[in-house]
Amino acid sequence: MEFSTPWTIPLRFRTAVGTESVTRTEIELYSESAKLRHRVRVLQAVMCLLLVLIRVTGCRLEGERLPDGAAKRRLLEAIDKATKTLALASVLKAIGLSISRYHGWHRRDKACELTDRSSCPKKSPGQLTATEVEAIRQLATSDDYRHMPTSMLSRFAQRAEKVYASASTWLRLVRERGWRRPRTRVHPGKPTLGIRATRSNEVWHIDVTVIRLLNGTKLSLHGVVDNSSRRLLAWKLVKKLSPTTTCEVLAEAAKQLPQVQSPVTVLAQVEIVESNSAIEAWWRGLKKFWLYLNVLDTEFAVRRLVDFYVQQYNEVSPHSALNWRTPHEVSFGRAVDVPSLLEKSRRMAREARMAANRATTCETCRGSPASFTVLEEAA
Repeated sequence: MEFSTPWTIPLRFRTAVGTESVTRTEIELYSESAKLRHRVRVLQAVMCLLLVLIRVTGCRLEGERLPDGAAKRRLLEAIDKATKTLALASVLKAIGLSISRYHGWHRRDKACELTDRSSCPKKSPGQLTATEVEAIRQLATSDDYRHMPTSMLSRFAQRAEKVYASASTWLRLVRERGWRRPRTRVHPGKPTLGIRATRSNEVWHIDVTVIRLLNGTKLSLHGVVDNSSRRLLAWKLVKKLSPTTTCEVLAEAAKQLPQVQSPVTVLAQVEIVESNSAIEAWWRGLKKFWLYLNVLDTEFAVRRLVDFYVQQYNEVSPHSALNWRTPHEVSFGRAVDVPSLLEKSRRMAREARMAANRATTCETCRGSPASFTVLEEAA
């Protein structure tokens, strides 16, 4: 049917949908409607099962890279087909793809740049070389340094002249590359600023902690820590808690005092973090970073483990509160220039890294005119 308005614009009316079914019986319509509802319920159940399976198995796009350009293109095609039925926001929410990432892929698809390319060392000369990354991997996954936290291990690597990289770089590499440090706690499973001395042997912290063996036996570990240098001066492991042991540990620590020495202030409280934090931190590091990583079955095993940790803590492990010097060095006034030397070594290592990366070429550089110039100059 066709009408005309005073402006002679034709108006067309299409036949109403469903008029062809007026001859069908009411029973047939109800039957077809029931079949369609059942099919919708089946599709909803299957879709829910698939979504749960994808979420449980970890197949998601949030926070994950998709470097293959062909895979991105297939996903974009599937999204375009789905948007014919669903809204774009609903489709992206179902697959966990952000709207900005979706439009970014679309722009790169038009420029034929969907495939992610590896970073070029020449364009990013400040990045770590493959040799440095491998050195970090070996140190982080080695059993010989599992008693050191990652930040301390990064400073130890600088002191040992193995690799010069910041602690944040170590933590990022360990997290991104899935390197598992041999730090799994074996022993079954407390934590601020206290007094600060201005020199060694001015304030001592004495305390006792309890170590429980696998058979339920309790051992008492007594220790004396110097506040200024963080050095463990003396320790003793006994089966029974006794005041006599405290006196013996203090007498052992007093043997290291110089002949001319002003009186020493001794802080002695049991398991109180707020005022006796220096030795409480020492107990926490001993247990968390070393003792609980081993099987504590006998007194001999505990004594051997404590003896090793004391030697490593006093003489090998750099301390953050001491500008990454060891407690032994601070106590005896050695290695005062360690912070400046580390800064100089880090700067030299960075310059060497940039030079090595600039001398390296990737596939993109080999095909560019600038790469031929570099090769001619090297020849």
